[in-house]
Amino acid sequence: MIDGIKDGLWKQFGAAIDMLKNAVTLWPEEQWNANKKLFYITYHCLVFLDYYLTVLPANFTSPLPFTIMEEGEVPADALDDVIPDRIYTREELLDYLQLSRQKCYTLIAALNEEKLQERWIENPGNMNYSVLEILLYNMRHVQHHAAQLNLLLRQAINDAPGWVARANEAL
Repeated sequence: MIDGIKDGLWKQFGAAIDMLKNAVTLWPEEQWNANKKLFYITYHCLVFLDYYLTVLPANFTSPLPFTIMEEGEVPADALDDVIPDRIYTREELLDYLQLSRQKCYTLIAALNEEKLQERWIENPGNMNYSVLEILLYNMRHVQHHAAQLNLLLRQAINDAPGWVARANEAL
């Protein structure tokens, strides 16, 4: 039973990550540099993808550094108070995405019934989930932002990547 849960979870989570990658890859270079909203959505999604995959969130560090801004200081295009220390290139973001994809695969592959029930607790904060639930929450978050990027692509270039039904590689 646990192997079936892990396999299905990976295939769907991997597909969500692949959809995000496809959207980031499709953006024309001139749009990449001109549309800061695209960058902020992508960066936000990647940082939180990585963060929610860190089972002890207090141990989280990002390979693409950020600053946590105070209320009122956050740039208008930003999604929250996690602001990148600079504008990272598409290649840097895609490399980060690949690292997080591998982290996701490794985490899911190592799951057992006990680990699925461990707690993912954010302090300070009000998030207290089982590992299974934070994985589902994270997958929904990635898919939400992949959909936002697809909408922006449709509006900017009248194109968007297709649906990814499952991750290609088995668990």
